[in-house]
Amino acid sequence: MKKILTLTAVFCFLATAIFAQTRYVDEVFTNVTVTSNVPYGQNYTVLTWATTGSSTLQPLVMDYYEPTGDTEAERPLVILLHTGNFLPNPQNGSTTGTMRDSFMVEVATRLAKMGYVAAVADYRTGWNPTAPTQEERALTLIQASYRGIQDTRTCIRFFKQDYATNNNSFGVDTSRITVFGQGTGGYISLGTGNLDDYNEILLPKFITQTAGQPVPMVIEAINGDIYGTSTGVIPTGLGLPFEGDTLCIPNHLGYSSDYQLTVNVGGALGDTSWIDENSTPMIAFQTPSDPNAPYMEDILIVPTTGDLIVEVQGAGLVIPKANELGVNDIMKAAFYNDGFSAAANAMNGGNEGLYPMYRPTGPNGEIEGSPWDWWDAAYWSQIPHPSCPAGVPVSACNFHTINLLSNPDMSATKARTYIDTIIGYFAPRACAVLDLPCSTVSTEPIIERNEVQLLVAPNPAYEYVRFTSEAGKQILGVELYDINGRLLQNHNNINQIQFDLQRNGLAAGMYIAKVRFEDGITSERILFE
Repeated sequence: MKKILTLTAVFCFLATAIFAQTRYVDEVFTNVTVTSNVPYGQNYTVLTWATTGSSTLQPLVMDYYEPTGDTEAERPLVILLHTGNFLPNPQNGSTTGTMRDSFMVEVATRLAKMGYVAAVADYRTGWNPTAPTQEERALTLIQASYRGIQDTRTCIRFFKQDYATNNNSFGVDTSRITVFGQGTGGYISLGTGNLDDYNEILLPKFITQTAGQPVPMVIEAINGDIYGTSTGVIPTGLGLPFEGDTLCIPNHLGYSSDYQLTVNVGGALGDTSWIDENSTPMIAFQTPSDPNAPYMEDILIVPTTGDLIVEVQGAGLVIPKANELGVNDIMKAAFYNDGFSAAANAMNGGNEGLYPMYRPTGPNGEIEGSPWDWWDAAYWSQIPHPSCPAGVPVSACNFHTINLLSNPDMSATKARTYIDTIIGYFAPRACAVLDLPCSTVSTEPIIERNEVQLLVAPNPAYEYVRFTSEAGKQILGVELYDINGRLLQNHNNINQIQFDLQRNGLAAGMYIAKVRFEDGITSERILFE
């Protein structure tokens, strides 16, 4: 049975195709204007506890990207949240963890060239990964994630207040906002899109024991409410550390924290029970072998120490539940005629919005979690890593060598290829969710393979794969993509019930074939050995 007959379709045209450039799908601007360190609020940080003995008011800032020369008065906004283990760089032990990470700059620049505006927002960091007990480590990390959610909602309200009171000086369409997190930022974006009731935090795993009594890890009177719109202060007289310290103050009261679309690249969700019919639509990218954040469900591992913290759920459980509850129905109602969608659909079990990015194990058994990251190898090779044994020269043990253990073939070229995929899969879905003017009408619905009785053999294959319609339906065309959605072969005007797709020197690995019939298209996974 056909999944879609004639619906509004959203296209992500490949660079090799010849089509008119479409705003929000293609890069239609040449240059981008960046305004750095724009303040969007202020709040209290705990990072100064170790040095001053008290929390300190910290400005919340962002780098703002917009297309140079744009004449649109209101543009959809993407708020980007960087990774970093909720610790400042380089204390986080990583080559990443700032607004200026290569991934952040690359994605923000591409989005601005596509006609979006992008705010790469910094947020408060700080927790205690070396605390003596697992319970204390979990408590401080959960509170750090909570502050990230508060700061993200503060950023959303900043733009809405600017729209209402400052003549929309940033040129933002505040009805079309996306929150897009990478790594640690992915925890924040998923939390922001799903945590809408304080009571959802009162799960047993988020309860600690103090003097034999159960106490929530997050208390609104101490940490502020989930939107960051109330004051939070550590009470006095209870013998608590840093009593009397302020942990949260409100910013931009009277404005909504709501937004329209959540994206995570890595990271996980505190608990899938937070997902309900009020959650935003979600798009998730994750490597199923991610050693630090589970693709399904597992206990969170802190990269800086290797310690176990608390059980969380990854994209492999988050997106299926979102689909089950109808959260992603608006994306499912659109038809995507692109290689990125075909590649995802061949791997995601029919879960719209999910892109599992499989990576092979490295040459020395390395397990990779963030193939979209890269860094300046020359710079980071000169900085000794805190995990390096005493007496080992910097040339043999440094930030670069340590971080290569989870990204062994790190390069800008590889990372940008993955970002091609991320943007290519995101763009048409953002068009659908945000109701952007980048859609057209499709005459090619998706069909099931059993409708045409498609036989694909041999598979796995060595030299060629034969496609046969045992129902006698003519094959009109076959396109072959790699798992990152790049078009490798395009065969048109076949008009036969059988077609042999030659390997033509392609490397061993998984590929996606899109087979076109008169009634529609179907996708098949092909493995060349």
